[in-house]
Amino acid sequence: MSFEIEGLQEFISAVKEAADGGFADQLGLWLEGMGMQFLDLIQDEIIRTETVDTRRLLNSFSRSDEENMWSISSNRLSLEVGTNVNYASFANDGHFTVDPNSGKDRRWVPGRWKGDRFEYDQSERETGMLLKIQWVDGSGYWDSALAIFDKMFEKSLDRLLQKWLDSHF
Repeated sequence: MSFEIEGLQEFISAVKEAADGGFADQLGLWLEGMGMQFLDLIQDEIIRTETVDTRRLLNSFSRSDEENMWSISSNRLSLEVGTNVNYASFANDGHFTVDPNSGKDRRWVPGRWKGDRFEYDQSERETGMLLKIQWVDGSGYWDSALAIFDKMFEKSLDRLLQKWLDSHF
């Protein structure tokens, strides 16, 4: 007596392809795409929350920026996205306006006023503004982008797995 299972060879081939890295390669490309989407979400949230003023923080959340932190490893599926801009966490979490060098509750910031906007100028000696200690609320741009991304990530991974399963089995 012999049995023939229809599609068994195709199934075995698909499993071998997955074991040989076919699926791992697809997953690596997907992970890179998700990293790019996360960077876009962060930029969108920085703009939406009006966190950015000089665009330095906003621009640091792009893959090619020198102040960006981007690393990816395909087979072990690791992705790190972030920024090396030193004030990014303060903009997200909030901070006190204290002179970081002396710890005093007041500090002089050199620069000039143009209308209702202050322009920092380190070389300015005559004009500026005196800052007193106060709490500056953070915008939560990172937290908001991460919450949105968490929802997207799970759905996207489910779609990727289902698409792969449908195409191989």
